[in-house]
Amino acid sequence: MRLRTTALKEMKLAGNQITCITAYDYQMALLVEEASIEVILVGDSLGNTVLGYDSTIPVTLHDMIHHTKAVARASKSSLIVADMPFLTYNVTIEESLRNAGRLIQEGGAQAVKLEGGKPVANVIRKLTELGIPVMGHLGLTPQSVHQMGGYMVQARTFDRAKNLMEDAQILQESGAFAVVLEAVPSELAKLVTERLSIPTIGIGAGNYCDGQIQVINDILGFSSHSPRHSKQYADINAVVLNALNGYAQEVRDGKFPTSKESSYMDSQVLNDLLADKDL
Repeated sequence: MRLRTTALKEMKLAGNQITCITAYDYQMALLVEEASIEVILVGDSLGNTVLGYDSTIPVTLHDMIHHTKAVARASKSSLIVADMPFLTYNVTIEESLRNAGRLIQEGGAQAVKLEGGKPVANVIRKLTELGIPVMGHLGLTPQSVHQMGGYMVQARTFDRAKNLMEDAQILQESGAFAVVLEAVPSELAKLVTERLSIPTIGIGAGNYCDGQIQVINDILGFSSHSPRHSKQYADINAVVLNALNGYAQEVRDGKFPTSKESSYMDSQVLNDLLADKDL
């Protein structure tokens, strides 16, 4: 049975931590599902991890729908949240509704996530009024990386910390069912978490949030560099590289394929082919 957004609030009230992970494809979503992780975020971070961009900004709505479809085909119980990419929700209300609707209807997501505070409050309010659940995102918002001056911890000063706390309250009042806090001091995340009735999901925000989210490529060790806030639970990069090197070497040495990986025809058919004068 598919997890509902209301279940996350129930988990917060019960003091149960919420597990969230990004996934961008069918195979990974199958594994996430098997691990019983509550929330799969189809993040626009796929721009960096899958498509090779240096930021999330080039990611299109088409990209997000394509990858959300793949995840939705695999996941039957996790709550699927799809990121609304750059310039798909901070335009007109009508365009924002249309884009969010496509991620739900075509992509198969159960909710959308968008970045920002007060400037996107009206969009969140309208989406939720029309039955589209929204997850907020504050702190380091990757779609604004050029404005922020890079990927760095946010809200360290009094004024910026106060603004973030106010924005979090605005998101809750606008109807968001949860909010991601990215790259903010853990003390600030604790204050926000205590003051909100909706769950907070941390990434680089300490362990006081109601749940945690990480990029699946980071925790699996798909790259040589992982963010400071991430912990590597496996070295898949080394496993894959070792397998590829082994495959390539066996092909070059004529050791692959063997009879085990090959198919053979009936000897009479082969003889007939050899005897055929038209061939």
